[in-house]
Amino acid sequence: MSTTTPTAPAAPPGAPKAALFHPTVARLTYRALLGRRRALVLFVLPALLVALSVAVRVLTGPDDSTAGGILGTFALGTMVPLIGVIAGTGAIGPEIDDGSVVYLLAKPVSRPTIIFTKLLVAIGVTVAFSALPVLLAGFLLNGNSQQMAVGFAVAAAVASVAYSALFLFFGTISRHAVVFGLVYALVWESLVGTLVPGAKTLSVQQWALAVGQKAAAEGAIASDVQLPLAISLLVALTVAATWYAARRLKSLTLAGEE
Repeated sequence: MSTTTPTAPAAPPGAPKAALFHPTVARLTYRALLGRRRALVLFVLPALLVALSVAVRVLTGPDDSTAGGILGTFALGTMVPLIGVIAGTGAIGPEIDDGSVVYLLAKPVSRPTIIFTKLLVAIGVTVAFSALPVLLAGFLLNGNSQQMAVGFAVAAAVASVAYSALFLFFGTISRHAVVFGLVYALVWESLVGTLVPGAKTLSVQQWALAVGQKAAAEGAIASDVQLPLAISLLVALTVAATWYAARRLKSLTLAGEE
């Protein structure tokens, strides 16, 4: 049997508009993301990147080509989307799965506020565990030669926003959001999006690289998507995913015990 979630009481006439950020929702979301086993994965991936960077620097010395390969393939191509999956789906997916979201939806907090707050938290976590380690790894690998560390860090931060919105949306439409996210991150971004020419235009990684290319020295970072198109697609994806997530939350039904 399925039950519709309770709706929040209507605001009285003349009441101020609801803010887009709710501190209590943010605190609960941070606790959900950083207080469970998924926090271990959030720490392991950046630690692996830093350890790999230290090992490569010690064994081969500073090398721009090696740095670009590690930061572009492992960091931006694998680590960042995986962290996005963990943070984006984890911001709301577990609450929907265990039914506790019904208590949140019963509060006088608008659905867009809930989604936007959770998105901001997911972005903050993703940037902290991806962009900052990428910046550190870049300095370890080649001392930020050709502004590569900065360029890839900017790309990671930009990608974090789009991934967080996309995977948060996945969390509102399916109980298998993590599976969908992993398929997208590991199959599309890491494989199809890097090997198939036509698919590169629809890759968040390539869009982010276009932005990072602008921040780095000329020729240090390459992207198959032009900057204006990349920015347009990043904004469109983020806005559309956030809007649909809020819309989905408004009509959410929770499956009860049969």
